Amino acid sequence: MGSAADGIDTPRTRIAPLRPTDADFVVALLNAPSFLRFIGDRGVRDRADALRWIAQGPMASHARHGFGLDRVALRDDGTPIGICGLLRRDGLDAPDLGFAFLEPWQGRGFGRECAAAVLRDAHRRLGLDRVLAVVAPGNVASLALLARLGFAAAGVWRAPAGGDLLHRLEWTAAHGLRALARLA
Repeated sequence: MGSAADGIDTPRTRIAPLRPTDADFVVALLNAPSFLRFIGDRGVRDRADALRWIAQGPMASHARHGFGLDRVALRDDGTPIGICGLLRRDGLDAPDLGFAFLEPWQGRGFGRECAAAVLRDAHRRLGLDRVLAVVAPGNVASLALLARLGFAAAGVWRAPAGGDLLHRLEWTAAHGLRALARLA
């Protein structure tokens, strides 16, 4: 498995930094009903908005922190199916794991496969022993997935500027690596 900068290969996917060529995919993903319901409206309506979001979000995060949200594509044909990676959010004291998949690819194990690979990379390449996740209260599938990955409840978190109250979960290498080994 290579570094996230080079891309991470999982059995079925390739996780690599988002590029401007991903703009149309980003418009589709960020406007999917499940994304809007559980993650929120990012104001990305067209290709220009997507290009701005990619440049100011994932690409800027990679430049600043060495990690960011990455494109998940099928290894066999390169079809983009989702995003997965680490974010640095104001108000959180550690990076947090984020993921979202287009609806036809949800519930098929891609979230588990990719999130586990990102957590392993975070520990090995970045030396992170602690990663957070924040989840909307109604997002039962993501809460269950995070539990399988070794995350534990760690209170609640309110997004900045009066945002929603979200579940806050924490992954520690001491506990989480054992959970990831059970998934392998």
